[in-house]
Amino acid sequence: MTERLVVVGGDAAGMSAAAQARRRREPDELEIVAFERGAHTSYAACGIPYFVGDLVPTAERLVARSPEEHRRRGIDVRTRHEVTAVDVDRRVVTVLDLDAGTEHDQPYDRLVIATGARPRRPPIPGIDAAGVFGVRDLATGIAVRAAVDAADDRRAVVVGAGYIGLEMAEALVRRGFEVTVVEAAVSPMGTLDPDMGEIVAGAMRDLGIRLHLGEAVERIDVDGHGAVSAVVTAGGPIPAGLVVLGLGVRPDGSLAAGAGLDVGDSGGIVVDDHQRTSAEGVYAAGDCVEVFHRISRRPVAVALGTHANKQGRVVGINATGGDAAFPGVLGTAVSQICDLEVARTGLGEREAAEVGFDAEAVSITSSTRAGYYPGAAEIRVKLVVERSTGRLLGGQIVGREGAAKRIDVVAAALWNEMTVDEVMSMDLSYAPPFSPVWDPVQVAARAAVSRLGRE
Repeated sequence: MTERLVVVGGDAAGMSAAAQARRRREPDELEIVAFERGAHTSYAACGIPYFVGDLVPTAERLVARSPEEHRRRGIDVRTRHEVTAVDVDRRVVTVLDLDAGTEHDQPYDRLVIATGARPRRPPIPGIDAAGVFGVRDLATGIAVRAAVDAADDRRAVVVGAGYIGLEMAEALVRRGFEVTVVEAAVSPMGTLDPDMGEIVAGAMRDLGIRLHLGEAVERIDVDGHGAVSAVVTAGGPIPAGLVVLGLGVRPDGSLAAGAGLDVGDSGGIVVDDHQRTSAEGVYAAGDCVEVFHRISRRPVAVALGTHANKQGRVVGINATGGDAAFPGVLGTAVSQICDLEVARTGLGEREAAEVGFDAEAVSITSSTRAGYYPGAAEIRVKLVVERSTGRLLGGQIVGREGAAKRIDVVAAALWNEMTVDEVMSMDLSYAPPFSPVWDPVQVAARAAVSRLGRE
């Protein structure tokens, strides 16, 4: 008898689960139906700022696999269909056809919830004005690109200075806009410690971006045609013809919560290491779930495509009778802001203190290449270390070309619970075009060893 796997959400986690399940089961054994409320599947949301900035010329370049391609591989993808309810007792989902306006019930044997995350959109007066955009998915990315292409008023305000906010700010500068970034915190990129964030702030100012740090948005002014005209903070109005919200995202666990599934404080769906929810036969993966942080040992919500794809693979295996586990995250992230490469992993100073670690932080300045080699650039490395054991707890890196991917060395060390003594002695590669004799990560580890009196 053919069983049915229903997938809610057609992007990274959902379609990774569907594809993995299809590899393990033929269509006569398992029917796979995927519902996606948008028009696109399997697209690179992280590429949207580069599409807006015209580094990527078309939206199609961001699509890894279209609905038609999934269908050819035996997955029944139904775009413009939104799942509005789940009945776990009857094993049925309610589906709204957004084009036809009709509803129907779809039974399932096993269900995958991959509803992603929603951009934070606080109740600020005027936030729904024309010209105010939250970058949620490829459709909204296309809308922002169209607004940028058509804009006569080349003044833009980006609200929020996280990864997406700063990437969008740079994209708008590239498109010839006068850009202001408004951030309630005192430094940009809240996932970095303030001392590292200050380096990013300097690079933004060098690019011509105006920064209003430590200022919250009070309202958005609207003209007589219902379009944005200014963003207002305590410092006064900032004229704008375009506003982009970069305030981060929150897991979209509303469908799961409505079905009575366990949802955590973050809004993310609670799952075990096999991505199983609190309901029999129901899995969840991607930005909509809480994940286990390997350093803090606490549940966290981290919206990254890398995790979503890995979790989707785990679901596809387990939903077809296999046994796979997702081992948790470190919160490793990397971005390019202006001419800076910015990366972080594990815990920052504040985070380490909040979860109860007695931690020490060390920062060093080094070079991305041998100092005498052409193109050598400054790199700043910060490590957070447990005082009593020397165990590495986290790292942050800011620098020019060749800086950011060094965070992967730190992440690998964190994953294996290494001490800074061990990191200092790792056998890393060396040649003048790529590194000084002592790699900057090992320079920082050596400084931490000295600070802790371990040599």
